[in-house]
Amino acid sequence: MAADTANPSSPRISLITVCWNVEQTIADTLRSIDTQTYRNFEHIIIDGGSKDSTLAIIASAPADNRRVLSGPDGGIYEAMNKGIGLAAGDIIGFLNADDIFESSDSLGTVAAALEDEAYDGCYGDLVYVSNRHTDRKIRYWKSRAFRSGSFARGWCPPHPTFYVRRSIYDQFGRFDLRYRLAADVELMMRFLEVARIRTIYIPRVLVRMRLGGVTNKNVQNISRQNKEVLSALADNGLKVSTSMFWAFKIVNRLGQFLMRNRSRDLSA
Repeated sequence: MAADTANPSSPRISLITVCWNVEQTIADTLRSIDTQTYRNFEHIIIDGGSKDSTLAIIASAPADNRRVLSGPDGGIYEAMNKGIGLAAGDIIGFLNADDIFESSDSLGTVAAALEDEAYDGCYGDLVYVSNRHTDRKIRYWKSRAFRSGSFARGWCPPHPTFYVRRSIYDQFGRFDLRYRLAADVELMMRFLEVARIRTIYIPRVLVRMRLGGVTNKNVQNISRQNKEVLSALADNGLKVSTSMFWAFKIVNRLGQFLMRNRSRDLSA
């Protein structure tokens, strides 16, 4: 159930979108944000200095709760860190510039989960969709409640569904820029496995992600990201069997493709 937007105790969310030359998809992202029924949120766009019509499209969809910062940066995670630095909300989350919310009550569902101050953060499920046809489901990323040791077995929550209180970033840090493709995984690993923040799993699809992002655009990047995850595990003092890590990753990935036809029922 979505949070009651009239309730003064409902948490304020800072939603951050980082982008660069995304004229083909940014309008869909903005539309899915602007149609959210939960309204106690700010939307921060960090643009890397787009040279196409991205900024013009953003300007054509003004919103009182939207701020835009445009200029060169050092990549996705540095831009995300900039967004965190600007965030004024109680809770921080991200929606990528080629992703869309699953429904108009996605943010309300997050807010409702985190009205309970016993939890530091939450996350849900995600479905990968066709780059051109966002109603065509390719992969269903079903998550689960966190269990210690999960990251060493190749598990992590879908980052676009991951929301945590701003105080957690203040206490445990932002994205580690040493990781070019896996800083999001390392951050969630650091928060859940090392800091042991208290999270609640929302068993429904919150976001639709288009295929073809930086990490998943080719086999080389997928392999590089997983090698960075193994490095992050070691850097955070977490024991891991490399062979078991890869075995679990393969099984999990196959399971996501098999789950895609069930996603409609599971997210209802």
